[in-house]
Amino acid sequence: MFLAVITALAFIITFIVVGLVVVAAAFSGGRRESERPRGPSRRGRRGVAVAVGIVVLLLGILLPALVIAAARDTKKAPGGVKLTASDERGREIFAERCATCHTLAAANAVGKVGPNLDQLHPPKPLVLNAIQQGRARGQGQMPAQLVDGQDAQQVSDFVAKVAGRGS
Repeated sequence: MFLAVITALAFIITFIVVGLVVVAAAFSGGRRESERPRGPSRRGRRGVAVAVGIVVLLLGILLPALVIAAARDTKKAPGGVKLTASDERGREIFAERCATCHTLAAANAVGKVGPNLDQLHPPKPLVLNAIQQGRARGQGQMPAQLVDGQDAQQVSDFVAKVAGRGS
């Protein structure tokens, strides 16, 4: 996140500087009538071309690359929790099967039917029990065995690890 903020500020500051240079050039007074207009020298044109090329390179390639690189860190959940491959799989399963009912910031879930897991902060055994038995003995809104086996373990590990960690 910090790198993205710095990148955005660098982008904005660059455009402010370019704008100020354009305004300064516009108000510089221009040429006098007594002076004979001269075209730019070959060396001057080459220098401008190189400077423009560098600016285009920086703005067109480097800045987007930095923004993309900063956004690629999907191995972290909210609160700076590092996720393993198993936790990532638990996040995916939670998103498929649980996110429509439950709220959990780490999965970008904002369901309103089931409890808010960020507020509840359930331990792994409680999550596993809820997955296996459902709630209200399976007669409630959460049926039993929504996921089973290794998938249930991964979901319960993920929820217990990230619930209540903030955004």
